[in-house]
Amino acid sequence: MDKLSRRDFLNLAWSAAGALAVTELSFVGFKFLSPRATDGEFGGEFNLGAYEGYPVGSVTPVEMGRFYLVRLENGGFLAIYRRCTHLGCAVPFDQSTGKFTCPCHGSVFTNEGDVLNQPAPRPLDIFALSINEEGEIVVDTSSPIQRDKTSVEDVLYA
Repeated sequence: MDKLSRRDFLNLAWSAAGALAVTELSFVGFKFLSPRATDGEFGGEFNLGAYEGYPVGSVTPVEMGRFYLVRLENGGFLAIYRRCTHLGCAVPFDQSTGKFTCPCHGSVFTNEGDVLNQPAPRPLDIFALSINEEGEIVVDTSSPIQRDKTSVEDVLYA
């Protein structure tokens, strides 16, 4: 077996130290850039409780989630993102008219998010929602779902 020269040993040691440093920096960089959303914060999941607690025809704002939980007249549910599809303004729900009205440029949306009055180019985005085994509504705000038109497939029925 050949003896390892001092030069070869130092080259091997520096290469191993460099590889370890690159690995550590990659891991730290990945952790820094990865989203840190947790349940109950925007970008995470929201457990809204039992679906029976939401009356038919109601629109419930979820401020921390930046969405509205809409229970339609037919009993279906939608989680509508409150960001306008025109320029991103926060769109409040007007109880008196039963519509979403953008305060910035006047876009008006139905309670299903469909465009009634432009300049908004498409319906309001929605979030994925489900009902778990306990009958509780769970909304995932990690990625909004863009729609070109409203559809019956968007609605979740209990």
